[in-house]
Amino acid sequence: MAVQFDVPDAHNVESVKDRVSPEEWQARVDLAALYRIVADYGWDDLLFTHLSVRVPGPEHHFLLNPFGMMFEEVTASSLVKVDKDGNKVMDSPYDINPAGFTIHSAVHMAREDAKCVMHLHTDDGVAVSSMADGLMPITQHAMQCGEIAYHEYEGVALDHDERERIVQDLGDKQFMLLRNHGTLTVGPDVPAAFLAMYYLERACTMQVRALSGGVKVNTPPQGTPDKAHHQSEVLFDGSASPLVWPPILRKLDRKDPSYRT
Repeated sequence: MAVQFDVPDAHNVESVKDRVSPEEWQARVDLAALYRIVADYGWDDLLFTHLSVRVPGPEHHFLLNPFGMMFEEVTASSLVKVDKDGNKVMDSPYDINPAGFTIHSAVHMAREDAKCVMHLHTDDGVAVSSMADGLMPITQHAMQCGEIAYHEYEGVALDHDERERIVQDLGDKQFMLLRNHGTLTVGPDVPAAFLAMYYLERACTMQVRALSGGVKVNTPPQGTPDKAHHQSEVLFDGSASPLVWPPILRKLDRKDPSYRT
């Protein structure tokens, strides 16, 4: 029997601002902005990837996109609050995609520092995840990412027992390639996870283009990739968030500020 989902109405979203704490509302605004940014960069895959944020507070609650809305339609109020098993913990007319939250719940629950988790299916990200050598340290962007974690493809992420293997493969790393599947980054906040994903996606695109030229690529001297990574750690640990995030939000506001509603 086919699974039935309620079709969300993206045009009549009831505000939840007065029903949540100021901290949760800010998390909602930041995550809704992130969905809009992903759409703006062309990183979305119809409805089928996810970005999630842990709700501030002692509960293990998370925010996820409503299944059936395009990323460019997501707003702070339409985000769905769920527990670690994907059950709604706040009334919402919207459903979530259970396949998407299998990966996210695993990372959130295992990594206290993973306040935000991003997972994408971009053309270049999937292409590099399908290459035997994975992400190669042949560009500055790739070297800045440092060591990449890998998780072998096990099919559509519906089985909860896969969560332990995802966590084990990710370890303490911030960047992961899901083999034959896509990219994943985590961060202590939304801006840090975005910056990590920005660099990972750019590195994947650069690698695809470099290899498509059909010539031998240059390999940097031994030790250079580690040096470049250590020089760039400040980009991904949250330190750069106050500098990078406000102008990104200003750009979104000029285009369409409705993500804040």
